[in-house]
Amino acid sequence: MDKTYFITGVAGFIGFHTAISLLAAGHRVVGVDNLNTYYDPRLKQARFDLLKDKGVELHAADLADRPAIAELFGKVKPHVVIHLAAQAGVRYSIDNPMAYLDSNLAGFMTVLEGCRHNAVEHLVYASSSSVYGANHTYPFSEDDTVDHPVSLYAATKKANEALAHSYAHLYRLPVTGLRFFTVYGPWGRPDMAYFSFTQKILAGEPIPVFNNGKMQRDFTYIDDIVRGILAVATQPASPNPDWNPNAPDPATSLAPWRIYNIGNNTPTELEHFINVLEDSLGQKAIRDYKPMQAGDVVKTAADITALKTATGFTPSTVIEEGVPKFVDWYRKFYN
Repeated sequence: MDKTYFITGVAGFIGFHTAISLLAAGHRVVGVDNLNTYYDPRLKQARFDLLKDKGVELHAADLADRPAIAELFGKVKPHVVIHLAAQAGVRYSIDNPMAYLDSNLAGFMTVLEGCRHNAVEHLVYASSSSVYGANHTYPFSEDDTVDHPVSLYAATKKANEALAHSYAHLYRLPVTGLRFFTVYGPWGRPDMAYFSFTQKILAGEPIPVFNNGKMQRDFTYIDDIVRGILAVATQPASPNPDWNPNAPDPATSLAPWRIYNIGNNTPTELEHFINVLEDSLGQKAIRDYKPMQAGDVVKTAADITALKTATGFTPSTVIEEGVPKFVDWYRKFYN
């Protein structure tokens, strides 16, 4: 049966692609975005306009506007909510901490309340691999502790998981959190390294390569991410009947609450990623090697066993395929 999906952050990178895929599958898609200026507003507006042309029901509003969002929930009556709106970025949080409290905490509470009061069947929300923080056990598993975040952004995402659990427990709201790893692809975010690298390489400017290039990331192509989101969305979280309060599983609960990693499961050296980007652009990068940045981590690697078991999710796009697709889109969009 076709369902009504309500997507927050619909003009964002992941929200945009998720909305298009749901619309293509025959669902009603309603989206909200505040179209903020964290990065080039022309890109967000272009996504917003394209979604409108395709038939997504769009609303320009801020999650901080509680009365407006509550009214919108009441009108839309969504079956499934996919909450992707957030203040992103690790480094930005060092200079602008209050933006993360307003968006990532207060905004998430507005969404939880909307779900609670409108009998939403399932809330799927974006967490982040950054919650693993100081953990150096690879690959990152949902069974690992996430008690030591190293950035404010990570701390807000960890808080989201705790808030979601409280609502799942108190109101039996099925809630699933997805810990995204580094997502890339067409229509991506300009604040992401691969995007800014592309801009600088084409302009003949040096690219900052932190930790002297000794970085690894679990780069995951956007199409793989969207397939995972849609697979999870159709399976509302349920209680784990084997959950043991004396030896609690960090990723499940007696409440209808679940946590999954969603990534590529194949970490890539940053230097190799830059090499592939150079080949796709047909131009060499001027590397400016720098020390590690505050709040950053050396390596991310996703254990996706749980998500694969639950949904059959298997990423299929290698960076040698995904990066050229991004470059092709970039050249066309920016002429």
